[in-house]
Amino acid sequence: MKALVLRAPGAPFTMEDVPDPVAAAGEAVARVLACGAGLTIQHYKAGRIPLAYPRIIGHEITGEIVEVGAGVTGLAVGDPVTAYYYLFCGRCRMCLANLEPLCERAGGNVGKECDGGYAEYVKLPARNFLRLPEGLDHRTHPAEIGVISDALATPYKVNRRTGTRPGETVAVFGAGGGLGIHQVMLSRWAGARVIAVDIAAGKLDACRRAGADQVVDASRQDVVEALRELTGGRGVDVAVDYVSSSATLEQAVQALAVKGRMVTLGGAGKVFRVDAMQMLLKELDLLGSRYVTRAEILDTLALVARREVWPIVTEIRPMAEAEALHERVERGQVIGRAALLIG
Repeated sequence: MKALVLRAPGAPFTMEDVPDPVAAAGEAVARVLACGAGLTIQHYKAGRIPLAYPRIIGHEITGEIVEVGAGVTGLAVGDPVTAYYYLFCGRCRMCLANLEPLCERAGGNVGKECDGGYAEYVKLPARNFLRLPEGLDHRTHPAEIGVISDALATPYKVNRRTGTRPGETVAVFGAGGGLGIHQVMLSRWAGARVIAVDIAAGKLDACRRAGADQVVDASRQDVVEALRELTGGRGVDVAVDYVSSSATLEQAVQALAVKGRMVTLGGAGKVFRVDAMQMLLKELDLLGSRYVTRAEILDTLALVARREVWPIVTEIRPMAEAEALHERVERGQVIGRAALLIG
C-alpha cells in the first residue's frame, strides 16, 4: 500500500510502498478514504510531541472495513467506519464504565503509538473502529465525516461537562482554531449566546458565520473587560479555553459570572493563578475535559446524520499535497479543518 511516512522529527513526509496490514485476533483492517489533518498531528510532524520513527500519523479517519481478525464481533467487511483516537484496554473499571479517555491501561494514541490513517489501509484493535450510522454518505463526504470524531465530538463533550443550557452565555477562547470554531457551532446548537475570543482577527468573521453572536479581538482588547461589557457587567456563564496559556486561563476565570464554569482542553497546558475567594464567593467550577468517549462520538455522528450540525472543512488535498497542507496548518492559515483524500 502507499503511505505517507515520517522518518524523523520535522522531516517531510515520504511517499512509500509498505506492506499491507493483516488483522490478527481482535483486530480489523480498514481501507482509508480520508483522514483529517489537524494541529495535534502537526505537532507530531514538527517534533513537538515525540514519536517512535518511522511512523504513519493520522487518526481522524473515514474508512471501510476490508478484513476482521479472529474473535471480532460487531464489525463486518464493507462496514463504513471512523476511528477512536485512544488505544484503550476495554477491560479496566474506567473502560467498563464507558469512560475510555480515563483508561487505566491506556496504550497511547492512534497515529502515535501505532500507525494511523495517512495510508491506504489502517489496522487497529477492532474496538477502536466505530461503525457510521445510516444517513452519513461517507463516500460523498469522506473528509467531513473523518473529522467528526475529533472536531465536533470534542465540543459536544464540552457541552456535557459544562452543562451548557439555552440562554446562557459562552465565551470560546481560541475560537478561530479547528476545535474552537466547532465549539462556537456546538455552543450555539445548545442554545447559548456565544462570544468568540481570538488573537487572529482575520478568523473572527468565520467565527460569526459558525454561530458567534459577538467577537472579541484579544490582540487589541482587554478580554476580561470586553466580556464583562458584553454581558452588562455580569460575566459569562461558561468559558471554554482551547489555548490554555496562563494568560487565557486567568482571563477565562476572571470573566466568569456567579455559578460560572471554566473548562480547559489542554492546548498549552500551563500553570495559572486563581483567586480562591472569588471561587468561593461565586461558587465557580474549574473543569478539565479529556477527549471524548466512544458513546459521545456516536452521539455526535448521529447529530451530523440528522444535519443538525455539519463540520467545517475548508481544505481538502490529495496525499501528494500533504506537505503543503501541513505547512498551512502550521501557520494557522486553515479555517476550520483540513483533510487528505487517501483512497
